[in-house]
Amino acid sequence: MENEQVKKNIINRLKTIKGHIAGIERMIEEGKPCNEVLLQIAAIKASVHKVGLVIMEESAMDCLIPNEEDGRVNREEMENIIKTLIQFSK
Repeated sequence: MENEQVKKNIINRLKTIKGHIAGIERMIEEGKPCNEVLLQIAAIKASVHKVGLVIMEESAMDCLIPNEEDGRVNREEMENIIKTLIQFSK
């Protein structure tokens, strides 16, 4: 990932997620109701998914543009990229 602003935004999102996780730890220690804890976990899951989408969007061209000098795409590399994208989308 070459865009420094995108990197900065992703790092900020990850730090926010880290803070939310610490908040959930406190909620559990304080004995908060499970519905409140689960709501926060759902918010974290959504945030992590958004970070993944940003990374995928920003990195798509790096992943898909051939690195080979002849401009050809290595089939095995492409299969691995597709498998990764499918795994992320589950």
